[in-house]
Amino acid sequence: MKLVKLAVVSTAVLLAGAVQAQQSGMTFFVTSAGKGNGADLGGLAGADAHCGALAKAAGAKATNWHAYLSTTLPGGDAGENARDRIGKGPWRNAKGVVVAKSVGDLHSAGNKINKANALDEKGQPIKGRGDTPNEHDILTGSDPAGMFSTAGGDTTCGNWTKSGEGSAIVGHHDLQGLKDTRHMKSWNSSHGSRGCSQDQLKASGGAGLFYCFAAN
Repeated sequence: MKLVKLAVVSTAVLLAGAVQAQQSGMTFFVTSAGKGNGADLGGLAGADAHCGALAKAAGAKATNWHAYLSTTLPGGDAGENARDRIGKGPWRNAKGVVVAKSVGDLHSAGNKINKANALDEKGQPIKGRGDTPNEHDILTGSDPAGMFSTAGGDTTCGNWTKSGEGSAIVGHHDLQGLKDTRHMKSWNSSHGSRGCSQDQLKASGGAGLFYCFAAN
């Protein structure tokens, strides 16, 4: 009897999340789960597909979803910038809160991305510093302006294809860090990960999560 009640409650929660995403016109979320293989997301195409699948399951009306991820090219050539992948805005979370009105607003001090607003596709908060486990490291591979990093070395876990050695720049969705610096309070460019595997991402406060934006 208890199992039946739990199943009914779980179904009701999922349906409520889907209705919420539909009614809000959701165009922004943090993935509720990564792909499970560390920072190997199957490249940008795999990450975009993951965004799309989660959004569809949540009942989102928007269909053209892109992951907020940058890439680099060999030899220091220009890669793809996260900020150029996500459309023009505005972007709303699953509860209808506008987190940014435009690309410029998103990359300014005036954006509304924080622990309260950086929700997953079902409208649920993402665990941050002080929660168990801490999952505030959000994969971006980007500098504060949302562009590919010129810092040198691996900043994108092999353009989102590595699940072992390497590193990727992450942001803190909760704007919290060990040090009280602007980098630690950055939603998109706080520090490099310890590695690219699922275990290494967990060790530094992550779970392989990333931001998704509707570009249409």
